[in-house]
Amino acid sequence: MELQRLKESRMKQAEEEGKGSRSEKDQSWIPKIFKKRVCTTFVEDSFSNGRLCQCGGSRDSHASVALGDYFSSAMVNQWDSAQHSTEYPSDAFGELQFTGASKRHSYYLRLSGDTSPSMAYTLVTTHWGLPPPNLVVSVVGGEGVAKVKPWVREVLRQGLVRASQSTGAWILTAGLREGVGRCVGEAVRDHAAASVSLNKVVALGIAPWGLVQDRQQLVNPQGSFPAKYYVKNSSRDSCCLDNNYQAFLLVDDGSVGRRGGETGFRAKMEDYISHQRTGIWGSGSIDIPVLCMLISGEADMLERVSLSLRSSLPWLVLAGSGGVADLLTDMLENIGPAPVSTSANESEGEAGPSVDLKERVMERIRKHFPAEVEPEKLVEQALSIYQSRDLITVYQGEQEGPDDFDTVLLKALVGASKQRVSCDASPYTEELKLAVTWNRVDIAKSELFNGDIQWKYMDLEDSMTDALVNNKPQFVRLFTESGLNILDYLSYGRLEQLFSSVAEGSLAFRLLRRRLQERQGTAGSTHSLANALDPSPAKAAEAGVQSGPGKTFSLFEVSGVLELLMGDVCQPFYYSALNMEDVTSRRKALKRASKFLRGDCPYRSQRCLYPWASLFIWAVLQNRSEMAVFFWEMAGESVLSALCGSKLLREMSKLESETETKVSMKELAQRFENLAHDVLSCCYRSSESRSFTLLIRKSPVWGGATCLQMAMAADARLFFSHDGVQTLLSQIWWGDMRRSTEVWKLLLTFFCPLLCYTRLISFRKEEEEEEQEGEAGGRRSEEEALGRDNSLYGTTVFSFSDIKHVEADARGLNSPRSAALTGVHQPPPHPKRPFVVSRWRQFWFAPVTAFLGNVLMYFLFLLLFAYVLLVDFQAPPPGGPAVSELVLYFWVFTIVCEEIRETFLVGSLTLRQRIRVYTQDVWNKCDLAAIILFIIGLTCRMFRDSYDFGRAMLCVDYMVFTVRLIHIFAIHRQLGPKIIIVGKMMKDVFFFLFFLGVWLMAYGVANQALIYSYDPRPDRIFRRVFYRPYLHIFGQIPVEEIDVGKDWDMSCTSNLTEIEGGAEPCRSQYGNWLVVVLLVVYLLVTNILLINLLIAMFSSTFSKVQENSDVYWKFQRYNLIVEYHTRPSLAPPFIILSHLHLFIKRHIRKIPSVKVHHFALKLHGRAANRLMTWESIQKENFLTEQSKIQRGSDSERLKRMSVKVDTVIKQLSGSPDYDHRLRTLESEMEYCSAALSWIVDSLAQSTLVKPPRPPPTFRDSFAGSSTLT
Repeated sequence: MELQRLKESRMKQAEEEGKGSRSEKDQSWIPKIFKKRVCTTFVEDSFSNGRLCQCGGSRDSHASVALGDYFSSAMVNQWDSAQHSTEYPSDAFGELQFTGASKRHSYYLRLSGDTSPSMAYTLVTTHWGLPPPNLVVSVVGGEGVAKVKPWVREVLRQGLVRASQSTGAWILTAGLREGVGRCVGEAVRDHAAASVSLNKVVALGIAPWGLVQDRQQLVNPQGSFPAKYYVKNSSRDSCCLDNNYQAFLLVDDGSVGRRGGETGFRAKMEDYISHQRTGIWGSGSIDIPVLCMLISGEADMLERVSLSLRSSLPWLVLAGSGGVADLLTDMLENIGPAPVSTSANESEGEAGPSVDLKERVMERIRKHFPAEVEPEKLVEQALSIYQSRDLITVYQGEQEGPDDFDTVLLKALVGASKQRVSCDASPYTEELKLAVTWNRVDIAKSELFNGDIQWKYMDLEDSMTDALVNNKPQFVRLFTESGLNILDYLSYGRLEQLFSSVAEGSLAFRLLRRRLQERQGTAGSTHSLANALDPSPAKAAEAGVQSGPGKTFSLFEVSGVLELLMGDVCQPFYYSALNMEDVTSRRKALKRASKFLRGDCPYRSQRCLYPWASLFIWAVLQNRSEMAVFFWEMAGESVLSALCGSKLLREMSKLESETETKVSMKELAQRFENLAHDVLSCCYRSSESRSFTLLIRKSPVWGGATCLQMAMAADARLFFSHDGVQTLLSQIWWGDMRRSTEVWKLLLTFFCPLLCYTRLISFRKEEEEEEQEGEAGGRRSEEEALGRDNSLYGTTVFSFSDIKHVEADARGLNSPRSAALTGVHQPPPHPKRPFVVSRWRQFWFAPVTAFLGNVLMYFLFLLLFAYVLLVDFQAPPPGGPAVSELVLYFWVFTIVCEEIRETFLVGSLTLRQRIRVYTQDVWNKCDLAAIILFIIGLTCRMFRDSYDFGRAMLCVDYMVFTVRLIHIFAIHRQLGPKIIIVGKMMKDVFFFLFFLGVWLMAYGVANQALIYSYDPRPDRIFRRVFYRPYLHIFGQIPVEEIDVGKDWDMSCTSNLTEIEGGAEPCRSQYGNWLVVVLLVVYLLVTNILLINLLIAMFSSTFSKVQENSDVYWKFQRYNLIVEYHTRPSLAPPFIILSHLHLFIKRHIRKIPSVKVHHFALKLHGRAANRLMTWESIQKENFLTEQSKIQRGSDSERLKRMSVKVDTVIKQLSGSPDYDHRLRTLESEMEYCSAALSWIVDSLAQSTLVKPPRPPPTFRDSFAGSSTLT
């Protein structure tokens, strides 16, 4: 209940304050949950003559209640915290500022030793915001004022802190400026100053409250925010809190100045953390590993070690550090496993250590602690520790060095975990899980994936999920390269689990939650869709949507988010898995999904159809750049996948509110666009024709979208500027005509159509194409005869006519080339059309011909419109309209018919999608406005009362139609970018008009009020307040009217009645000098400041666009080509004939359109597989080339050099060990030499044996060698 109260209070504060700093009111709940302990029984200390209590406090510091019960206190011999102290609300908590030592604030809390560790852990991770650990290293021992050995400092600095940074660990110490705690604090400080890594080392201090020096500075019943804690700069150790720690838990057992009061709570805290899961929201595959590190230690530390070993916590003993550490090292290395015997005085069935083992342990305790009074108690504790020796690892830090300390930690934890895992589990699984948790792919490669271990799929499954959820792309790559089959791994159910693990604060989570609220609001009878769409927590709770990490999202929510971000460029995702392929309405989809997902959902056990693409989407939605790039490398259709990633990220950046995340999304989107551009470059260099097919191929993975469609939706201007894209667009634009044809030839043929049968316009020669096809077919047959299958990639389109006839098998218009392209058997083509018909179609069906026809007819339309307005605009019926005006009406009618056809009769989108796509184009809005104004003007001019208004509307409408002419010139290479510049400058004008309007209104009102004391007519007020100051900017200043010193020939009056009747009021004489001053200031600001500001804005816009003018022009060229490609050949008003022809052809004769295949080509079977294989090979070539460039870069060379230097340093660091061995060998040789000399001397002096010759003399080999030289 206490933990639940803590979590609920935390959630309420998060809703109210968010992530801001906690105030006094925010933490008022802490004293209600966390307590302190106060001694309530004075137990006299016999060594203090009654002045002190055994708790360490003086008699005066105890309350009267503690001093009142003399009888009970006299009966007590030993003070006990649980019996002789009472809990009260904590009075020391909040933030801690170390005055004069650090600008950073730390957190602190005074709490009782009986506090539940779950509440303390929740406070630290949830409320204080410390990141959950992947490892906890609890440094025990080394307290007090004992001097820490230099090599121990190096182990802590170079080994422990660096390993903690690489693994995301917490370091637990006492947190005081003494002994090992001070060394750890200094190491954390130095690491934070030198490291550039995002992972910061978290140092947490758990100290006894009564031992903290100057603790009264921390006391404040309402909390301190922050508490000023003064720390003296001293080189000596003290019991002050160390300013290098992030948080302090000050354990209060009621004692003062006594050590060890925190031992029980710290052991419980370590045990609790060891049962929590790693990863985001506990999504890791293992519990948080906790390792206790023993440095030195007094004799009572044996009890602490024994207590933790009962909870199966592993220990790392630092040999040579002194105290208990050396004792345990001596026991584990020099006492072998002894048999277990059953003594007579023990109960039946209970075994105990042998007498010999006890004696050997006693001997070592007396050796290391000779002054110990009760060694028998230590023996029992040491024997208990010895029974759990498998959980203890000895580290020879003085000999091994601190370089591979992280590997030592890993092996210590793995060795301890092997004692707990089942026999069926792989012995390396725990080591792999630890490496994944710490994100140490280098350890995994060198120790686990070096080829010696045969990994099974079941061993890698959990680790793969852990690596995916916790964003560890290097491990994902390693598992994939090691043989993990992604098809077996990724089912639809697991994909839903991955989407459910999205971080709660991310944009993807908010979008998924909103879609889930939509579905649950549809399923519930009492909740409306409006409530479900409301993202507020209250509405979410009302709709019954669960919050937190336990939320489960289905594929329907994922599909809804992708539909929101991708728009109408592709079909909905995952509808086939949800059995909703035939659903087109959003409301019907919601109802069917709500009904379908309430069942068993058998689709969740099915394999994901496109696993790499699904993982790519999952990574992109979370803005995980490295993970997304890896999945892009593994997925097929690399060009389209990169464009889809760019589209998703750019749409998400528009919805993201945090600036830093928005910038990272835009950068990643640009990176994917660059990847698409570069891969297309490789494809274009390899094969121009196949790259064309790649651009217009419909993708089954991405909902039937093509590369061109996705690039347009993603605003990928760089991609459109690629030569391959522009070549394809030019090929479609010119049709079967050569691109070198001059425009004047087209215009001449347009007015004289028979010229298309002459050689004035050049067309592609079909005979040459057939020859090329025959040669290519001959080469293919030869290669097949030789057994070389060089047709791996298939034969793709090369020319415009090939594209035109693909997939028209129903009409029999297929060429052999298109048969190879589609990968299916095609019926033989029908006889070719006569030359007259085919040449006519080749000229008039080209988009460039339709464009020129529309341009010419549009100019004629504008001339006719101007003629009607200026010359032949007659009175209302029955006197009018004239014949020319009726022709104009019919002309506009044909334009309206074409707009209706383009919007509602082309494509396969729903009505809502068509309207949304139509209104997204600015020029379509211009057309709509022109048509509406024309209809209003036409209707009003037919009536005498509204005749003039109708004529005014038509005049304004003429301006709109004329402005529409700008869009036509977007195809021009020089004018196209200028149109974009004008459009962007219009945005600058709006900002300028805002500033101008403010200043103009301020001056106009003041000027009018100073010149005329009374003028009630609104028309004159409007002209003189707004219009006249606006003309001042252009130099039109009526000095006679403004300056009363000048003569003004206008008659005026001061009679209020005449003024109200409309007479001109006379100017006011008072304050006229101020009018002149205001005029000067107004002209200074407008003509100099604001006008130059506008010029500067225009210059900036022009320079930005002009730098990339070619890119902008190529991008907008696509829209114009698509527009005129889909238009009929005839222009308005003759387009009505084309409309009738299309109606008969499509709806009566049921002949499908051929032009739809020009920008969207659907491949099947072998042709699709070959094209994907070819694209994949080009992508691999691109990645290989990029890898070579990266390896040759200076940064990579420096990195390799750094690795080599580290290797050399590591080898040189082992020289002390060699030196030690050589010294040992030298001392042994000296001993042997002395012993032999003694034997020789003895034998020489002995009379028992008479030697045949004298003993040999010693010869110096070095001296001899020098003599020889």
